[in-house]
Parts: sequence; C-alpha cells; structure tokens
Amino acid sequence: MTIPRPHRHAVILGRGTGRPHLARVLALWLFAVALTTLVLARYREGLHEGLKALAYLLVVLGASARNGRLVGLTVAVASFFAFTFFLLPPYYTLSLEEPVNWWILAAFLVTGAIAAELFHRAQRAVVIAEQRAREMDRLAALGAESLSVARAADAVAAILRVIHSELPIGSAGVFVLEPDGQPRVVSRAPGAEGTSFEPELVRYAIEEGRTVMVEREGTSSVAPAGLDLLSLLAAREPHRAMLLPLKVRDRTLGVLELADPGGLALDRAQAAFADTLTNYVALAVERVRLEAEAESVVALREADRLKDALLASVSHDLRTPLTSIRATAAEMRAQGSEQGAIIEEEAERLNRFVTDLLDLSRIRAGALPVAPEINAADDLIGAALLEVRGLPGGDQIDVHLPPGEVAPAGKFDFVLALRALVNLLDNALGHTPAGANVTLELLLTPDRLLLEVRDRGPGVPPEDRERIFEPFFRGRANDRPRRGAGLGLAIARSLAQAQGGGLTYRSRTDGGSVFSLSLPRWEAPRSS
Repeated sequence: MTIPRPHRHAVILGRGTGRPHLARVLALWLFAVALTTLVLARYREGLHEGLKALAYLLVVLGASARNGRLVGLTVAVASFFAFTFFLLPPYYTLSLEEPVNWWILAAFLVTGAIAAELFHRAQRAVVIAEQRAREMDRLAALGAESLSVARAADAVAAILRVIHSELPIGSAGVFVLEPDGQPRVVSRAPGAEGTSFEPELVRYAIEEGRTVMVEREGTSSVAPAGLDLLSLLAAREPHRAMLLPLKVRDRTLGVLELADPGGLALDRAQAAFADTLTNYVALAVERVRLEAEAESVVALREADRLKDALLASVSHDLRTPLTSIRATAAEMRAQGSEQGAIIEEEAERLNRFVTDLLDLSRIRAGALPVAPEINAADDLIGAALLEVRGLPGGDQIDVHLPPGEVAPAGKFDFVLALRALVNLLDNALGHTPAGANVTLELLLTPDRLLLEVRDRGPGVPPEDRERIFEPFFRGRANDRPRRGAGLGLAIARSLAQAQGGGLTYRSRTDGGSVFSLSLPRWEAPRSS
C-alpha cells in the first residue's frame, strides 16, 4: 500500500495552496498599486518624487509581509513601471527628464527587492521555528508514550506510526536477528506489508552495522563508511528503500527500514527529524532486548528455585532409606560378607553425595546457620589433615605455615571452614598424579587468612575458571577416575562467602592449580 505523498508549495505560512489563489492575491495587490497610482497622479505636480517612492514602498512592504517574496517582487516591479510611466515627467513614457530620478527609481527597486527578501527570510525562520516546536512537542509526547506503554514492542510500534505519519514514506519496519541468524520483524507501520530487502541484506546490515540502500532501478548498494545519515536521506537522487542501523553504545541492535516506491524524497528538516526518530527506535529496540532478557532471567530464577526445592526434597527423603541400608550392610560385613562391605562403602559414598545436595540447598535458601568464633588457623589445618588422611594420597600433603611463635587466628565458623578446606584438599588429591604431593600453605594479610591449596593436576582452561564453581560442573575428562558429582568447589565457595570470605582460582606457573580460601583474620588487641 502506497501512502500519498504530501504536496509542498512555495506560499509561505500556509496562505494559499494553489495557483488560482495566488492569481487572486496578485490581482488584489496589483489593484492596490493601481489605486495608489491613481491617488498620486491626482497630486503628482505638488509631491516630491521621494514621497511618491515611499508610498509605493509601503505597498511593496505590505505585499511582502502578507504574501511572501514572489508577490512582493511582482508588486515592486509593477510599482516601478507605474511610478515611471505615470508620475515622473515626461508623463506616459518610460524616459526621464531629470537624471537624478534614475537614482530614485533604482533605490526604490533595490529597496523593494531587499525588503521582500528580508520578509521572506523572517517568515521562513518563523516557519522553521514553528516546525521545530511541533517536532519537539511530538518527540516529547512520543518519549512519554514510549515510556508509559506496558510492552517494549508497543513503544517501537508507536514510533513507527509517527515516522509513517510525519514523513513522506510508504512503509517503515524494524528488524532484529534471531539467535539462529534469521531476521525477524519486531514491528511495522500500519498498512505496511512486505520488505524491499532479501534476508541476506538485512542480516548483513545488522551484523556489519552498515546502511544498505535500494536504488530506483532495483540495484542494492552499501553506503560509504562515515557518510552521515542526513546526507543519505536528503540525497538528490532519492533511494527506493534504505536499511538504517539501530545502534546503542556502538552496538548494532537491528535495522530500521524506510521505503517508498516513488523514492525517499526528504528535505534537510525531514531528514534531521528522521535521524532523531531513528535514535528513539534504537532505544526502543534496546528496551525490547532488555525486556526479553529480564523474562529469561525470571524464568531461569524460577527454574533454579524449583531445582533447589527438588534437591532439598530428594536429599531429605533419601536420608531414611540410606540409614537403613548402611545399618544392614554393617551387619552383613560383621558376619563376614564381602558384599556387605561393598554395599556399606557405596552407601557411605551416596550418603556424602546426599549430604552435599542437602547442604547446597540450605546454602541457596539462606538457611545454613553460621556461627563465627575465634579459632586458630593451625587447628583448622590439623583437623582438615585428619579428615583427608584416609583418602588416596591423603598422607602426601606438604604444609607450610608462616614463621612466628604466635599462631595466627581468624573469626570464622570452624565446622563450615573445615568443610570448605576439606573439599579443596579432596579436589586437589583427585587431580594430582600418583607420587606427586599437594601443598597447603597459610599466608597472612592485614585482614585475611589465606589458605592456598596447590596441586599438580592438568589445570583448568581459561573459559572454565569460573564455571568450576558452578554446581555439577566437572570440567574436562582426564585419565584419573573421578570422585563426587561436581559439588565440592561450589559448596566450598558458598561456605567461604557465608562467613565473609571467598574462594578464587589461579593457575600455577609450573603446572597445576591454586585454590585460595580466604577467611576473616583476628588479632588480639594490644595492651597499652
């Protein structure tokens, strides 16, 4: 559907919309010239030539002020000939007796032309100012409307309606790229159907952030880099359609399509208005993107909440049957059954896994009690070494403590900190090759205890160095058999953060990984 293009006329301030009206206006002012000539001719012998010229000049000024430059210049020329023919001797000829009268006529004609031009410029400035005021009012209303609508897509549609109604174009639409790389229409102006561009061109314009144009003959081209939008929209040879990149913070979010079968013939003012509206469209598309991300985040949070609830329920419900299985297996083992020993070992492993799940669900729900107390760091290290002594390689841990007679202390929950440190040592032992040692070193900062666990494992790829702290993430496979379900590091970080500490990872320069567990430090007040 093609929208009729609004006509533009030369008559200023909207007075007159066609030639018949212009003819009537000219006839009216020529009649005023004739009437002025008739009055002055009756008293021409007693009037000075300067007074006669001023009388005509008033008529010229009135015509220019009322109906613009074209009418003013026409009246000035008519007055020039009437003044010369009827009021300057010898009368009824275009010749003059006094040479000075030529200067008077020349001054009159030049003054009339200058006055008509000045009035024209002043009136045009008024028109432009009124147009800018209307555009500002429309933009202000559009901004308020865009912010007040409930859905971001409605804001895009509102801006497209303004573009479609205020500018001489046939259709307008906004495209974005789907995750699979296919263009999708966000919104179209009312009555606009179809597109002038192939999907490949739309995808190119978005991915490259370049303006793509379709000429009148149907050929496509890409705008030169650095060419401003005003120059493109106000081109002498109008394009049939254009794809304008929608950018926010130097990132292309989509494209705005403007099309018209007759060509996008916009003047500089309309092009400037379109440029401003393009920025509004870009912000509205950004709002669409943020709204979609917010909905995705809400959905993920709800799924995460349901997952935590399921984990808590399953973990709690497994406790009772596991207790029965462990008791039965212990009886079978006491009676000398080898199967009983295997069942007890596997039940114990499953019990640790259920405990991890239950603790993780409590941590995420904020239901894990934390009781910080003043504890010695070497007590924590000693308890952790006892915990892991039964694990493979548990007796191959090198411990390094800072020199000094006074044992450093911290203010933390001993049970939770012990669980976190044991998880780190268990993880390091599981990744360290046989025969290699794990290092546990205590470092001190003014306000922190740093317990660094270093292993000789394969390390962690850069892209996985934050994901290793996510639940159930186990990293890439290696040759060593794995223990656990990928919850140890996630629980260790959560336990450290619950006490005001933290857990970070870095790679060793000589191969392996370093996990640094930080806990709040405490120092006894010095006596004065």
